[in-house]
Amino acid sequence: MASMNESASGKRVWRVGTLSYTAGGLFLLGIYLLGGDFPWALKDRAVSPSATLLIKQIGVSELVYGLVIIGFPNFTNLFLSPAVSYLSDRHRGRWGRRIPFLMFTTPFIVLGLYLLGFSRILGSWLHGVLPAVSEHAGMLLFFCIAWVMLDFGTTLSGSLFGALVNDVVPQELIGRFFGLFRMVSLGAGILYNGWLIERVRTHTSEIFLGIGTLYLLGLLLLCFKVKEGEYPPPPEEESSAPGKGGPVLVRVMRSAVTYLRQSFSMGYYRWYMSAIALGSITFMPINFFSIQYAEKLGIDMGMYGLYLVITYVASLILSYPLGAIADRFHPVRCGIASMAAYLAVMIAGWGLLSDVRWFGVIFVLHGVISGCFFTLTASMPSRLVPRELFAQFGSAAGLILSFCSMVMGPLLGGALDLLAHDYRSLFPVGAFLAFLSILVFLKVFRNYMKCGGDAAYQPPMPR
Repeated sequence: MASMNESASGKRVWRVGTLSYTAGGLFLLGIYLLGGDFPWALKDRAVSPSATLLIKQIGVSELVYGLVIIGFPNFTNLFLSPAVSYLSDRHRGRWGRRIPFLMFTTPFIVLGLYLLGFSRILGSWLHGVLPAVSEHAGMLLFFCIAWVMLDFGTTLSGSLFGALVNDVVPQELIGRFFGLFRMVSLGAGILYNGWLIERVRTHTSEIFLGIGTLYLLGLLLLCFKVKEGEYPPPPEEESSAPGKGGPVLVRVMRSAVTYLRQSFSMGYYRWYMSAIALGSITFMPINFFSIQYAEKLGIDMGMYGLYLVITYVASLILSYPLGAIADRFHPVRCGIASMAAYLAVMIAGWGLLSDVRWFGVIFVLHGVISGCFFTLTASMPSRLVPRELFAQFGSAAGLILSFCSMVMGPLLGGALDLLAHDYRSLFPVGAFLAFLSILVFLKVFRNYMKCGGDAAYQPPMPR
């Protein structure tokens, strides 16, 4: 439970669980969280487009691209994210319930970034040592090894940072904090797309070495400076069941059954998780293939990066006000409004992009409105989900999202191969998904109002 009151000295004090902050304490908390968020955001902003450029330079079809870059990470997310989220929600230790898991994942991410940067060099070396292995095969092999390591660490830690924020940030300020995180993420995007994306092909090793080192330093700062509070013990029936004697497989199955029952037994949370997943995949058709679309239209990476910089600057300016708006009007309402705007952009894109001159306008609008959606809805889990099972529900929503993404990536890639890379066909797909997302969000809002709404909301607690 989060609250704000005054201390004996008259200073404002914000509370969340057993933690309390003055204004100075909140400022330091923000510095430490943002210090860890910046390298995380830079990694996320850089890895996907850089990996796309690298693997296409190595030479693969759109189907293979969809399987490796999109399908595989979402396949592993189906298993890894639920496991680590379940364990994290129930862990009680000296360093908290989130920090130990974030520390564990850091070496995999750092080593994966390093290896990704040197994949072409190592592929050429392997070909020289083993001539039977072609240079193409060697590069692809090391790329895939690096991608597996990076995916393992990213998947495990993906839901934990948001869960940590939910545990340590007062709820009445959480929308503003997510707005600040969004600003940092956009700043990382501006840095990458305004300066680094053109250099990926010529300075691959240096870029990934720098991002990996920065990630290591940022996560160490976060893990050693952010302090978690004390948590109530898990319900007795949960804490005892996995730890009883018996075969490991039996204990794992008990935990899996508990996870599935709590996550998916209530229709209320099935609709909530569907909204999270559907809202995210709505933007994927354009995001997945925007680089290839730009290259087909003859737009060089410098101009493409400029479009992204414009997008990020506009979104950065909007981020903190949007966070405050979400705190004021509730993220579900804001999600419906932003998705309606995106539906209009997709319809306009389908009609206008027969003329290449409209690419920049539509692409920037796509980026700004999708960014608004993610900023406005970032605090939705904190406003709707029980704090005791926050990471678990985050991973359950991610499980649905991963399954949809795992199917969508190869499916879109294969369809584009058959359609001779007609990337304009992605816009009606985006419009259809936006329309479905609006309908699901309306259902979530109706359920929210039934549970007390703005005045007296209480999240239903699964058994």
